[in-house]
Amino acid sequence: MAQQGILSVSILDRDALYKTYMPFIEGGGLFVPSNKQFQLGDEVFLLLTLMDLEERLPIPGKVVWITPMGSQGNRKAGIGVQFAETPDGDHARGVIDKHLAGLLDSKKPTHTM
Repeated sequence: MAQQGILSVSILDRDALYKTYMPFIEGGGLFVPSNKQFQLGDEVFLLLTLMDLEERLPIPGKVVWITPMGSQGNRKAGIGVQFAETPDGDHARGVIDKHLAGLLDSKKPTHTM
């Protein structure tokens, strides 16, 4: 049975946003560093504080990626959350895409790829 959780996420600069954004996931997604145990398919609700925005972005989603503690290559432990196909998910993706304009084709490493 899928668990639900509310995750508060703060991303304060463009480089951190680039490292956590997952544009290769349909509908967009974010990598959320976490030591908590999740299963694929778990429903989560992100409250995203993003750089210069005054209000937090509410984003419903589900876990589609898990990087466990002690992963190869010293990758940060956490989960990849796919944004739900809702107005809130679409809005968050649009805001993030604007903040990352010109960076999405970069070859710089991220927390996932």
